[in-house]
Amino acid sequence: MIVVHHLNNSRSQRVLWLLEELGLAYEIVRYQRDRKTMLAPPELRAIHPLGKSPVISDDGIVVAESGAIVEYLVETYGHGRMVPPAGTAERRRWTYFLHYAEGSAMAPLLMKLVFDRVETSPAPFFVKPIARAIAQKVKGTYIQPQIEMHLDYLEAELGKSPWFAGAEFSAADIQMSFPLEAAAARGGLNASRPKLLDFLQRIHSRPAFQRALERGGPYELLK
Repeated sequence: MIVVHHLNNSRSQRVLWLLEELGLAYEIVRYQRDRKTMLAPPELRAIHPLGKSPVISDDGIVVAESGAIVEYLVETYGHGRMVPPAGTAERRRWTYFLHYAEGSAMAPLLMKLVFDRVETSPAPFFVKPIARAIAQKVKGTYIQPQIEMHLDYLEAELGKSPWFAGAEFSAADIQMSFPLEAAAARGGLNASRPKLLDFLQRIHSRPAFQRALERGGPYELLK
């Protein structure tokens, strides 16, 4: 039995969604973030030494990292579903976006989250203006321009095909959902990029996505 070690409001929601798309049976072990630090609880280290989510276990096999989990599930249980045929241009795009989602797209979004917290976190009165000024400078001169560049790129890519790997929905779209949901929640993704918003609307309307939400529980990135 596949067990998903599921952290609330995290990338592991994508794993539940993929399992629903593949029609696989699975169990969920739930973990809650620390309300102050927003970090995963130490109990996850019993599953994987880094103590991060997502992690799955499958009859003694432990797999961590979103992209690795997606590849494992598709290769082990997909039987050709959710992935284009090998050797095709669509397969190359599939592999690219599977890794781009975390390797490139998430980096500036995570930096923005960190500097937003620097800007708003409590600090001594004589430090607060300096910290706020530094955070605003970094966000304005580097982080937000990087986010805008990636959003422009992705908007253009969806102008080439309805899904990231081509004409058919695939696991690459599941992997790309998290950075785009993060961008919509805190990165400035809005109606100026209609193809990206349409992508989010289409994935959110999929029955498997809705079933994964029911199984996984509240998902704050959608707000």
